[in-house]
Amino acid sequence: MIPAGLTRIIGLFESLPDAEKRESLISYAASASKHAPRDGEAFDLEDVRKDEECTDTVGVFLKVRDDGGCAFRITLGPQVQTLTKAMTAILCKGLDGCTPEEILNVPADFVPRIVGADLVRLRSQTVYYILTRMKGVVRVWSNRRRTA
Repeated sequence: MIPAGLTRIIGLFESLPDAEKRESLISYAASASKHAPRDGEAFDLEDVRKDEECTDTVGVFLKVRDDGGCAFRITLGPQVQTLTKAMTAILCKGLDGCTPEEILNVPADFVPRIVGADLVRLRSQTVYYILTRMKGVVRVWSNRRRTA
């Protein structure tokens, strides 16, 4: 149920000692801005808002390609936490090309395998936030397509 791209990232994190895991999360967080929308890109669905469980506005942009695979772009406000930024980059990379159905079927239980159980306990809402938003956008897109 976990797509191959995400499985590779999980495998990398599981192979790292805790200190290197934290460094890798920081590195992924630093690369989150690479997943922002680019000039001229068109999307099938855009969802930009500030939720209670997040420190700033987050925009989730979905493009469903002709082959049925999804691509996400994400905008993150300046107050978004490092862990949310890291999960953004991980999920954009790990879910790239997956079908809407594959994304909706991704279980959230992989998250502790990436961030570690301690961070999940400390930041439980943060680590699941982006996955929840991505699934929500895909669900809305799928429902609209079904009714069209």
